[in-house]
Formats: sequence, structure tokens, C-alpha cells
Amino acid sequence: MEWVDVVDKNNRVIKKVTKKMAHKKGILHRTVISEVRDSKGRWLLIKQASHKQDVGQYVSPVGGHVIAGETEVEALKRETFEELGLKNFKYELIGRAIFNRPVRNHIENHYFIVFEIFSDGEIILNEESDDFIFFKENELKKRVKEKPSEFGAAFYFVVKKFYPQFLK
Repeated sequence: MEWVDVVDKNNRVIKKVTKKMAHKKGILHRTVISEVRDSKGRWLLIKQASHKQDVGQYVSPVGGHVIAGETEVEALKRETFEELGLKNFKYELIGRAIFNRPVRNHIENHYFIVFEIFSDGEIILNEESDDFIFFKENELKKRVKEKPSEFGAAFYFVVKKFYPQFLK
């Protein structure tokens, strides 16, 4: 059973509950999200597998729950290794925001902690993703503006909140 810290809108821990309960009741809890860029300035995006919430859409390459008692950076490093196979990378905190949406049979009420990772490491996907692609920044900006339905809701939320220049 996976436990998560319940937080308030200021990211203060209130108590802990199971991840299942947090989703069932729509309780606010932490999730790390990270965009990944390489030394050529390209942005890595993944396509979600059929059992995930944004099936077939491009999403941020790292996204996962912060386990109760875990730091944001510990969660970032764990999730990045689990989802991309990357161990050694540089990262930067971009910001925090609350993302809430109904998905399948639960409610995601996530306190996003958004990072950028900088790495040229070999990408090794886990079962949560079907494929990955690198976009040059100008290609990604154009695609996000012209074909927003190709991107998952959480990624689009991150773009609107932290990369508004992509929508201009």
C-alpha cells in the first residue's frame, strides 16, 4: 500500500493517507513532474501507455507521487530512474501549482512540484510509456499551439502555467 502526505494549498503536511484514498476522495497530495531537455535544447516527451490516464498523448516524461515522508528531490530522483532509467542528471525547480481533474474512476488533486532535468543519458522507458520523442523547442511550441489535443491535460497545464511563451 502506497501512502502519501496530504498537504494544504501552501504545501504544508496535514496528515497521511493511502494514494488510493487520496484519489477516491480528491484529497490534495504531492506529485513531482519534470520536463527533460538535452544538451541540444531538445525537449523529451513520452506517449502514455494504454493503461494510463492520457493514452496515446504526449506528456511530461517524469510524473509521480511523492511518497509520505519523502522529499521532493528524493521523489524526483526515484521517479526519473523508474520512468526513464536516468540516474545522473542536473535539475532545477521550476515552480509549484495545484492541478485538479477527474480521471477514469478517481479524482486527481495534485500539488505539482515541477522541475526541469538536463540530461543526455540513454532513455529506458518502463511499462507506463509506449514511446518517446525529442522535439526541438520551436517544433514543440508550434505543435502545442496547432494541435493541443495531442498533449495530455497535465502537460498542457504545466505549459500554460510555467511556459506561457509556448502558447504565444
